Amino acid sequence: MTHADLRGSAAERRKGHLAMLAFSAIVAGSFPLGGMAAPHVDPAALTAVRLLLAAGVVGGVALAGPGLHLAQFRAPWRYLLLGGLFGAYFALMFEGLKTAEPVSTSAVFTLVPLLSAGFGWLLLRQVMTGRMALALTIGALGAVWVIFRGDPGALLGFHLGRGEQIYFLGCVAHGLYTPLVARLNRGESAVAFTFGTLLAGAGLLAIWASPSILATDWLSLPPIVWITLLYVGVFASAVTGVLLQFASFRLPSAKVMAYTYLTPSWVILWEAMLGRGLPPVMMLGGVGLTVVALLILLKD
Repeated sequence: MTHADLRGSAAERRKGHLAMLAFSAIVAGSFPLGGMAAPHVDPAALTAVRLLLAAGVVGGVALAGPGLHLAQFRAPWRYLLLGGLFGAYFALMFEGLKTAEPVSTSAVFTLVPLLSAGFGWLLLRQVMTGRMALALTIGALGAVWVIFRGDPGALLGFHLGRGEQIYFLGCVAHGLYTPLVARLNRGESAVAFTFGTLLAGAGLLAIWASPSILATDWLSLPPIVWITLLYVGVFASAVTGVLLQFASFRLPSAKVMAYTYLTPSWVILWEAMLGRGLPPVMMLGGVGLTVVALLILLKD
């Protein structure tokens, strides 16, 4: 079945929506956990190990199921490009979380659908409807509301934190990654394509961050770093990588990334479960706007 056939089937589209619902909940856990681990380890070193762990998990799943074949990895430049974008996103995320709060960082993540829609038009000529433009605008307004913590003074003065600025660059990489998956895939399964992407990303980051990797005393790191590494390596990299590519074959790029609008809501729940409290009430209005944007985007 071709990608066009998958997008034309109502049953396959529903599977894509369920995949992205799970994606948004799993990704949200990365923000509070990443914020707790970020001060203790170099972001690039952590991301390289994370992607290598994720590649091992996905590769193991592939070998236990359909297997991996050399023909699936033709044109390896595709995996290097996608892996570089994937690795850059996660490294910049951890760097941003050193100084930015998880909820405001997750709000920056909700700008990805707007970026993804733009790149989707450039690469795939996916047309943005009026309703989609309205939803992305509402979502962006909600994101800006949360990023500036519901403070009009901070917005007017444009006091954007350094962590949010760093993470925004990572979100640009993520927004480009999503339509590129559909553009560069040549019939490979989601599992095989994800494995190639993760392995390439881990290799590139390992080269880039080799001094930090060698200088890190891994055995003396606090438990939160290992908990975060296992979570982001197994769930927020391996599992979400497969979910994202699975959904990208079944839904337009903007609808795939529409689910990122749920991330601030999920992060608030994660923060509460981890005993880290709730955000200021003023920020909840922006979170509400992101949910409205999601509902508008998902309406057929």
